[in-house]
Amino acid sequence: MSADTPTVAHSAHKEGTDVVSRWGGVFAMSFGAFAVVASEFMPVSLLTPMARDLQVSEGLVGQGIAISGLFAVLTSLSISTVTGKMNRRTLLIGLAALMGASGALIALAPGYLPFMVGRAAIGVVIGGFWSMSAATAIRLVSPSRVPRALAIVNGGNALATVLAAPLGSYLGSFIGWRGAFLCLVPVSAVCVVWLWMSLPSLEAPTSHTKARDILTIFTAFKDRTVAWGMAACGTFFMGQFILFTYVRPFLETVTHVEVTLVSLVLLVMGVSGFAGTLLIGRFLGSNLHRTLMVIPAVMALIAVALVPFGAVFAVVVVLLALWGLLGTSAPVGWWSWVAQAMPHNAEQGGGLMVAVVQTCIALGSTLGGVLFDTLGFESTFFASALVLVVAALLAFRLNLAPTPNRG
Repeated sequence: MSADTPTVAHSAHKEGTDVVSRWGGVFAMSFGAFAVVASEFMPVSLLTPMARDLQVSEGLVGQGIAISGLFAVLTSLSISTVTGKMNRRTLLIGLAALMGASGALIALAPGYLPFMVGRAAIGVVIGGFWSMSAATAIRLVSPSRVPRALAIVNGGNALATVLAAPLGSYLGSFIGWRGAFLCLVPVSAVCVVWLWMSLPSLEAPTSHTKARDILTIFTAFKDRTVAWGMAACGTFFMGQFILFTYVRPFLETVTHVEVTLVSLVLLVMGVSGFAGTLLIGRFLGSNLHRTLMVIPAVMALIAVALVPFGAVFAVVVVLLALWGLLGTSAPVGWWSWVAQAMPHNAEQGGGLMVAVVQTCIALGSTLGGVLFDTLGFESTFFASALVLVVAALLAFRLNLAPTPNRG
């Protein structure tokens, strides 16, 4: 997942020299966001050839997304404690280097186990990078420029949703899936150099989220509305990734499209998703809760419709384009909700949101893989629809809940 926290740190500008010179750091963070998201979801576009080469099922390869989600959760909840007072500049550069090592390990993996180790490593990068991305960006610019800085960082995420899957599929058709993953190594190297050259010294913050807080938000948190919101958000991502993880094998085995057309369909999904991130702002504000209800409800209908129309290429393209439009834009709505629900605790809420979302992505991709391997794609898509309906109902319950305590 790609997630970030709209937090403003008023003591953000003790480090470095001239604020103007730090925009290079903001763009470096944006490039890092692009590289992390591309690394995270690369297996989605290469599932079939990876399974064939590693001699396992598509479902087992899909567990590579599940294990990266698991390690992202563990990292997001523990990185502040584990790294202690380590300078955040050093830490971010180290995570970028680990991203390159992960890509190399996966590309050269002689079997399934090394592949999963490489995916676990990228999970550490995901959890660490997204836990610190917003907090880092807002320390690089003046308070009045924070919205622009956050938009630039999230722009890297949005760009990756457009390019990563179709580009991975396209490269895989020419240089193989291993070559596609190997391309992540120079990308990571550029990220390391860019961060090293552009980031100022960033001392560690004095407070951090603890692992036990992930349970607190559902049990002892004073505002029960936040628990409903976290449950609705997590359920949405679980339903989304039950289906999305297995789009490529669906296109190849049910729609019967060639590899080049798979790349085209994934590109259509990415472009529509990018458009969705630009358009969703018009539907937030007073319509925020309604938007959070409608998106999973419509996606559930799409998942069901893909079953009878799975062999009709034109219909599948339209349905998956709409899926990309809604699925990619939905996180913008959920981060807007976090900012409204926890205005004075947004940093903790954002860290916990990363953990909840990554946990549910892991659960969704795991469940989808088991169903895809044992009962076929129909069961996977119907399960996705069912979970998305639950997400819509939870969002409806959130809409009925009292306004969060903003004190």
